[in-house]
Amino acid sequence: MKASLETRSFDLKYLQLLAEKYPTMQEASTEIINYQALLQLPKGTEHFMSDLHGEYEAFIHIMNNASGEIRQKVDKLYSKMLTSAERAQLSTLIYYPEEKLKEVKNIPNLNLTEWYMITIHQLIEVCHLVSIKYSRNKVRKAIPAEYSFIINELINAENTSREEYYESIIATIVEINKAEDFIIAFATVIKRLIVDQLHIVGDLFDRGPRPDIIIDLLRAHHAVDIQWGNHDVLWMGAAAGSAACIATVLNNAIKYGNLDSLETAYGINLRPLAIFAQEEYIGSSRYQLKSIDAETQSKDISLLTKMYEAITVIMFKLEGQIIRRHPEYNMDDCLMLDKVDYENSTIQIGLNSWPIDTSSLFPIDQVDPYQLTPDEELLINQLVASFKSSYRLQHHIRFLYSAGSIYSLVNSNLLFHGCIPMNQDGTFMEFKVDGISYQGKSYLDFSDKMAREGYYAEDGTKEKQDGEDYMWFLWRGRYSPIFGRERITTFERLYIDDENAWHEEDNAYYRLIEDPMIMLKIFQEFGLDYNSGHIINGHVPVKTKKGESPIKANGRVIVIDGGFCKAYQKKSGIAGYTLIYDSYGMRISSHEPFLGTINAIQNNTDILSQEQVFETPEDRLTVADTDNGKVLSQKISDLKALLEAYRHGLIKERRNNTNSTS
Repeated sequence: MKASLETRSFDLKYLQLLAEKYPTMQEASTEIINYQALLQLPKGTEHFMSDLHGEYEAFIHIMNNASGEIRQKVDKLYSKMLTSAERAQLSTLIYYPEEKLKEVKNIPNLNLTEWYMITIHQLIEVCHLVSIKYSRNKVRKAIPAEYSFIINELINAENTSREEYYESIIATIVEINKAEDFIIAFATVIKRLIVDQLHIVGDLFDRGPRPDIIIDLLRAHHAVDIQWGNHDVLWMGAAAGSAACIATVLNNAIKYGNLDSLETAYGINLRPLAIFAQEEYIGSSRYQLKSIDAETQSKDISLLTKMYEAITVIMFKLEGQIIRRHPEYNMDDCLMLDKVDYENSTIQIGLNSWPIDTSSLFPIDQVDPYQLTPDEELLINQLVASFKSSYRLQHHIRFLYSAGSIYSLVNSNLLFHGCIPMNQDGTFMEFKVDGISYQGKSYLDFSDKMAREGYYAEDGTKEKQDGEDYMWFLWRGRYSPIFGRERITTFERLYIDDENAWHEEDNAYYRLIEDPMIMLKIFQEFGLDYNSGHIINGHVPVKTKKGESPIKANGRVIVIDGGFCKAYQKKSGIAGYTLIYDSYGMRISSHEPFLGTINAIQNNTDILSQEQVFETPEDRLTVADTDNGKVLSQKISDLKALLEAYRHGLIKERRNNTNSTS
């Protein structure tokens, strides 16, 4: 037996280290039993969301209701005991306990003591239902420390003979005016336990007003991972100090009348841009704001239009500088300013010559059209300083780096925002830099590395400059893995009236994902099992109103961008998709537009959702079927090897010597 142990893959030195933690056979055996018990528990619930784009109210609500999971639990418990309106009120209380409690206390003639008693009972039952698939230890960790003992006692009330004991606890809670604190605590625990892992599949920034509120909530979440979208990497580049990324962030924000995401969220000083634009620009009629809300209406629309034009011209120049620095990007045909024929009012783009409105073009130095003027250089330096000195922005971006990546492999699922760039023939698209070729998984790994160097490399180094430039490339570069298109036609849409010049070709990936052989190739590239794994991504809104399905390739690919952002809802026809993956399988929910937090609290309205179950396993999934289960199984194997070493004298048990004076 000794020989058989020595020939196994376990290193005796490793087992000796393991013995430091488990110095006796009894302790090692107990831990094996504990781990084996955990493997039999139901798989935890994973919640997937994508393309949030600063829409913080809808995000908060869907995170609070776990895409309808909490209402389902309430209905399961009380469908025959409470009316639909009463179940809606209880659900809303769980979503927004502080706000709902304030409202309830103002209900005329309400017996508040009785309401507290009934509500606490209901919350205990809901909390028990969502906790039964977890170990007691995990549930204990989810409970606020100050209420740990009492809540544990109440939600694990299995012996009905102790009913008076539990009733006494609840009565005491109400009597000493702690009912509201406990209601809030129960609601918090329910929301904490209903979802085991939250996945954000890209694009927290742009379009909507307050990405910072979303990020603050994600930072407080117990278990979240983020797959960066192109809008996220754009802001990451801006925080790193990339002038081109900063100009693009400002262009997006001003164009959509979304100054809150700059000024209120991150304290970015726009005064230098406003002064520059007012002095230098008359204002072209081609620069029209895309969205003008009530707040924007109160501002000087004429000034905002000038600011939009000024930063856009600077953006075109800075983008041109990056393209010229990096021929490996293969984007020379995206250089526009040097291709304008002012005499004939045309522009040559690829093989096509297009009429262009040169009268609206801000005067560009035709000798060196991509060189900033001294005033533009001064302005962009001021803006770079403002972005780099924003403590709140830097804090949030560092969180995106620590919790995020270009892609993730989680429980047999490959998560990424955009695409795996592919050629028309189904081969992986090649990206070459410094003589090295990257494609498929290596292309995404390289992109992740470059994005990190762009932020963390030392200022003034080539690594820093190349990394910042690459973050701009990830934002809109030719077939970047998180952009996935040939080009972005911002210049063409502004200055060329012929819409044929506006076409943005999607990467072949989006067509090829319906081909099982292509999907098999991608799965093999990332080491996924084709029969059990999935690709989950966002980025391209699913055109639901045109009959497009988010479930593709016979269920192997799920696209969960359904128009969470208001700007995309006309195109998609809905207000977003979310995905739930729990022990019973996978189901996707499509959501109607959210009518606002105040409406939800006052009227107990939820986001109307339609759920589609599209994959149900033969047997209920357990922890053993997850990545964590594989880790636990390996630990069990290691501990069994330790037991074998103990039994055959390769390692001696150590007993605590209480008489030791050392």
